[in-house]
Amino acid sequence: MLRTTDNNCGKEIGKEFLPDLNLIANKKISNLILEDNPNLLVFPNDLNQSGDRISEEFVFSLHDSILTTGNIMGFVGINNSEIAIHSRFAKDNNDYFLHYMLQKVFSINLFDLKHGINNESIFDFLLYLFPFFLRKALRQGLYKEYHNQDYNDSNVRGTIDINKHLKENFPFLGKIAYRVREHSFDNNITQLIRHTIEFIKQHKLAQGVLNIDSETQICVNQISQVTPSYEYRQRISIINKNLKPFSHPYFFEYKALKKICMQILRYEGLKYGMEKDKVYGLLFDGAWLWEEYLSTILIKCGFNHPQNKNSKGAIYLFKNSIGKRFPDFWKDNFILDAKYKRLAGKKITENIDRNDMNQIISYMYVKKAQIGGFICPSDNETLRAEQTNIGQLNGYGGEVSIWTLSVPQQTDDFYDFCIRMKENEKLIIDIIKRQEENAHTPNSTYSQRLNSVAF
Repeated sequence: MLRTTDNNCGKEIGKEFLPDLNLIANKKISNLILEDNPNLLVFPNDLNQSGDRISEEFVFSLHDSILTTGNIMGFVGINNSEIAIHSRFAKDNNDYFLHYMLQKVFSINLFDLKHGINNESIFDFLLYLFPFFLRKALRQGLYKEYHNQDYNDSNVRGTIDINKHLKENFPFLGKIAYRVREHSFDNNITQLIRHTIEFIKQHKLAQGVLNIDSETQICVNQISQVTPSYEYRQRISIINKNLKPFSHPYFFEYKALKKICMQILRYEGLKYGMEKDKVYGLLFDGAWLWEEYLSTILIKCGFNHPQNKNSKGAIYLFKNSIGKRFPDFWKDNFILDAKYKRLAGKKITENIDRNDMNQIISYMYVKKAQIGGFICPSDNETLRAEQTNIGQLNGYGGEVSIWTLSVPQQTDDFYDFCIRMKENEKLIIDIIKRQEENAHTPNSTYSQRLNSVAF
């Protein structure tokens, strides 16, 4: 397996990988995740959910033998070639940072799982995601669809089955054989989920996934109760019945769950993806994952995290609710833009895209916010959490800054990494809270109080 990082600035690879990887390289993600490649999962599921237009990005580009990556992390392969793309903020081959963000975003506890996270396996990541998407799907309700059901009783409510009636009810004993079309919870989709649950239960290293929390346990029990016709021997048949693309106007959350179930059930050391020229893997948009991870921290501090897909939490550029916009995070006096990139440095303003700067200033102007700027990760362990002042705005005033959260580089194991990350999170929250307090302090020059705040 090839290993690299996101935004790697180019890496030379062996010629033996070129024939396979050229089939993926320089292609938009939106073109790769068509139904021709059902074993490729990309998050976020809704490519329009990310403001960074992930659908237009490449997984990687390839020119001659130089492979260049963007913001995409995870694992991808085709034929006999596989590549692991780590976070650029990770140390060596232990991508604790990616695992940690997944743990926070998908509400899992990796310490409850009995397999080690050093084992770079798509299967591990699928197990992480299964409870999250199981809960998300069942919040829409149990999936149901119309089935033709045969009955033989005295409560006729459908079309009489003459042949069956004559065969089973002669002489007449008061029953009538009939067929009715009705909604059923016991269908191909719920059967697929049930087979996945039973598979995980039998996997000695993955059983803890189904006991992560009470909601997951309730969901597992619901699926078990509504699939009384479950039979282990029908697994291949159920998989085959679910090969067709899934589309439903209401139960749309089941689409991602179905794809994960199919991958888990068909997983055999990644050999399920060995169809000729078929792409398989699990990919995450780094910018999206960083933003969703930050939301688990900043929401506790009172920040709004707008959801573009659901049109929730927007601000408006004009009165009468015209000009809807979605900052990454905002309060009445504070605007934050999440950036999955290195922004620190001596010429700090040159590291910020002009459009990003104009956008944050516009949001601050509309909200008359006194605090705004960018929050990004850092691999500098000297300053575990830092705020760098860019400058004070003309007009309404307000300070634009950059906040950096350090990603530990020298750790003994994943447990040690988690402890140090939590400590750094607390420090960055303290910096943000202190700045909010200073912004409301009367009769003082705001920029003088701000120049050097770091831990």
